Amino acid sequence: MAVQQNKVSKSRRNNRRAHDALVAANPNECPNCGELKRPHHVCPSCGHYNDKEIVAMNDEIDLDEDAA
Repeated sequence: MAVQQNKVSKSRRNNRRAHDALVAANPNECPNCGELKRPHHVCPSCGHYNDKEIVAMNDEIDLDEDAA
């Protein structure tokens, strides 16, 4: 088992952990529908990417009507 020779001070320990913080998201506005989306990803609300429809979005399906 590794045993340290000298105590690591709080300052030195915290400096090592300085880059471990989480970074806030950077949402962009979809050029088609105006909703916020992740950069370089397909818009989850309209299915467009780079002014092209990539994923065809269906209207919401009512499960009660389909089951009957």
